[in-house]
Amino acid sequence: MKQFYLKFFVAITFILGSEFTTVAQTQDTVWLSSLDLSKATLGWGTPGTNVSCMGHPITLDGVQYAKGFGTHANSILYIRLNKGSQRFSATIGIDDEEKLSTGTVIFSIYGARQQLWKSSILKSGEPVEKFNINVSGIDTLILLVEGTSDGISYDHADWANAYFLVSGDKPVTVNRKMEEAIVLTPKAPLTPKINGPKIYGVRPGHDFLYKIPVTGQRPMNYTVSDLPEGLKLNLNTGVISGKVSKPGRYEILLTASNKLEKSSRKFTIVVGDEIALTPPLGWNSWNCFACAIDQDKVKSAADAMINSGLADHGWSYINIDDCWMVQPESNDPVLGGKTRDDKGNMNVNKKFKDVKSLTDYVHQKGLKIGIYSGPGPKTCAGYTACYQHEEADAKQFADWGFDYLKYDWCDYERIAKDHSLPELKKPYVVMHQALDKADRDIVYSLCQYGMGDVWKWGAEVGGNCWRTTGDISDDWSSMDGIGFSQAGHEKYAGPGHWNDPDMLVVGMVGWGPELHPTRLSPNEQYTHISLWALLASPLLIGCDMTQLDEFTYGLLTNDEVLDINQDILGKQAGRLVQLENMEIWVKDLEDGSKAVGLFNRGMFSGKIVLKWSDLGITGKQTLRDVWKQEDIGVYQERFETEIPPHGVKLIRILTK
Repeated sequence: MKQFYLKFFVAITFILGSEFTTVAQTQDTVWLSSLDLSKATLGWGTPGTNVSCMGHPITLDGVQYAKGFGTHANSILYIRLNKGSQRFSATIGIDDEEKLSTGTVIFSIYGARQQLWKSSILKSGEPVEKFNINVSGIDTLILLVEGTSDGISYDHADWANAYFLVSGDKPVTVNRKMEEAIVLTPKAPLTPKINGPKIYGVRPGHDFLYKIPVTGQRPMNYTVSDLPEGLKLNLNTGVISGKVSKPGRYEILLTASNKLEKSSRKFTIVVGDEIALTPPLGWNSWNCFACAIDQDKVKSAADAMINSGLADHGWSYINIDDCWMVQPESNDPVLGGKTRDDKGNMNVNKKFKDVKSLTDYVHQKGLKIGIYSGPGPKTCAGYTACYQHEEADAKQFADWGFDYLKYDWCDYERIAKDHSLPELKKPYVVMHQALDKADRDIVYSLCQYGMGDVWKWGAEVGGNCWRTTGDISDDWSSMDGIGFSQAGHEKYAGPGHWNDPDMLVVGMVGWGPELHPTRLSPNEQYTHISLWALLASPLLIGCDMTQLDEFTYGLLTNDEVLDINQDILGKQAGRLVQLENMEIWVKDLEDGSKAVGLFNRGMFSGKIVLKWSDLGITGKQTLRDVWKQEDIGVYQERFETEIPPHGVKLIRILTK
């Protein structure tokens, strides 16, 4: 009997041993960094293969790692495992290249519609965390790095020594599946409807230019009652122009009619000290053309804003970004030449033949036009800027006829002694004083990426709007990190002074000659426009307007969404509720109603509940779906709905 058991034990051992040997022989190690990491989306920088997002060797808590994935919050990477992987392991933390900064992140791993693992809050200079998790049976793994309540600045995060143990199909990175692009915005009726802002600010004696934005079948007839002295209406184009010398608040009535009907709307002209009484609505060249911009593209943009009908919804600015001026020390036959003429005026490069004729071209359409420069010797792209020529340049911008100036910090970094508040404010005060001497209203847009909490002092240095963040890119990580970091800034925004979380990234974008459709999913694009509207942000289209598809056009022409942005009260939405990945943002409106955004920042669909008690209201309330422009019912004390991943429900509560 003893011999039998011995033989049985040996046999079983042989069988199991063979099985274990087979597993060991077929189980491979696949490094995360061996996959195509270019499919990752980052809030800033470039996906790093065996390096940080800045291209340095991956170093965590003093230890350098040969392999890994360097990223930046907020970031997402989708990996198709096809149920072939067994384990996933890594060491994670914030790269030592930001050891002395304030980066804080949370790492998460999702699969099979659930969270498989989550780190604690990791901070710069603190010890790493390690994990080794079971991923067997998982089809698609999602690696997520998110910023915390302090935003995404300096959130340089590393998945160091990250690898899979694989016994079947090898993992591959994939692009996520996009949901169907459904146009929610109803088509504009054939009957006249006046849109856009309801108020306009101008300084006494300065040029006034306003094209009445109206949709409906053409031809259209226009009339205006009670125009202040000095203004006139072009009966054919609906453009009001002229100058008003007497300060005051003028209430006028705009009327548009076609063969079907007549429509009227009250409009207020405020002649005083403030301009940009609602956030600017327009287009900027950078996110589509960058340095490929030229005079013909600017004219085409103005044509497209009119011909597409965008101007009929209130869009009015055509803004030129960087690369219009001469590049110092350039031998390029197109760009080369003197940076300034003998009188010290800035020269334009040969892509811009006649700037004054260009501004006239845009103005003749009833649109406004913007320009770009910076306080340093050079712009961000290395072209001539305003340093020590501020007063002359401001006068030149005014003489050319520009209505908007984006003033970008960039090269002033080598002039400033440090990032103390006096140094951060100084160049913007200098240009503000120069603009005050110019005989023209020029919206002053400070672009310095939120340094020194610019929202607290931007108005003090004369800003009409100010960038609160770094540059946006066309991916969820960037848009999400930038947009939702605006919580708490609302008390610094109001008529004439707006927080600016950067330009829109819907439609055909590309930052150069080659354009591509935005990488934002349809749900994410609805979130983008809804959030920016609630934030009372300047809305600057970043795509090529000559290539608008039906979906993008619907995003940009929903008048009820634009009305939230352009509301005369000038309130910026604040975050009311934050529960895991679900958030509720609320904006009070001039008529007493409330605009509410119900957002799902998570990876999976989820329910969200809006309680009247959180809003300070009671009883029955009528709710309206803003994107669909239809009432969705009367609700008592609460509203509950399902929100898709990265999606939004934008509603208006028609409080009595």
